[in-house]
Amino acid sequence: MNYSIRRLRHPDDYKDVAPLLNLVWTEPTTPERLQEEEERIPPGQLHYDEDGKLGGWDRPKWVAEDEAGQVVAFAIAWRAPWTEAGALHQLVVVRTDLRGKGIGRAMYAALLEWASEVRASRLMDFIRETDEESLAFAVRRGYAKERHTFESVLELGRYEEDPKLAASIGEAERSGIRFVTLADEPGEANERKLHELYRITHPDIPGYTGDFPWFEEWKKWSLDAPGLRPEWFHIAKDGERYVGVVALMRNEQTGALYQEYTGVLPEYRGRRIALALKLLGIRSAQAAGAPYLRTHNDSMNAPMLRINRDLLGFRAEPGSYKMVRELRS
Repeated sequence: MNYSIRRLRHPDDYKDVAPLLNLVWTEPTTPERLQEEEERIPPGQLHYDEDGKLGGWDRPKWVAEDEAGQVVAFAIAWRAPWTEAGALHQLVVVRTDLRGKGIGRAMYAALLEWASEVRASRLMDFIRETDEESLAFAVRRGYAKERHTFESVLELGRYEEDPKLAASIGEAERSGIRFVTLADEPGEANERKLHELYRITHPDIPGYTGDFPWFEEWKKWSLDAPGLRPEWFHIAKDGERYVGVVALMRNEQTGALYQEYTGVLPEYRGRRIALALKLLGIRSAQAAGAPYLRTHNDSMNAPMLRINRDLLGFRAEPGSYKMVRELRS
């Protein structure tokens, strides 16, 4: 078939890109949401550190069009200011019925050319473990599996809270822990306390790399993004200190909630605080009328996988492999 590749046009192409992304993402997106996200990101500004490694941020995007002008493929290379030095995230997706016709190869070539121009040292992609065709495509181009993340879903219509597990909430409270939501404690001072909790606990996530966003940028994506509400941030407190959190995000298309983040300070672990927070999150999801609650965990995060699947009854679903290609030493 005949096709041409060009840079994405904002915002006109989002109506065609959203259905392509929905082929590979587990939670659907919309053209409006893609545009909202793009408008929150300033123009790209790349730089290099003292070792010559790529830093800064950018997000070039490409689409492929057929002879009729229909968008049939999408590619993006991106990095945030806190992405590990030298690295680029990427995604290439081709309409399912048009795979194997060279479009993916051409899109990847455009992406790779740009990555070489900016002297990136590694490319990273997450590919569904059931997508054998895409995994083989990556392996042929020098990618290797680096990590395995799992998806888990809790069907809320069939969920019944276990009283023995619910006792963890009372146990924590008797030990001096209080549970509040961000709606109970609004204001920048408390938002900064929550940011500090995220900053301390993020490096303990298996596979986490890079730096952590400064407060203003973290707030933009972790508190102010569509689908987030203050009452869906459940916080564990010891005195005035924030020691644990569970955060939920709603997908307006499905009505479902995503367990976006769970974190407990190292010195407070082993006291079933994470379990208590997750139970409070489930109660919020049920009260919101969500049909299900989805989350994801790295394969090496045994404590969270045990809570989600063994204790709470989340159903295991196919996950994704982190595929990495080293571009230069």
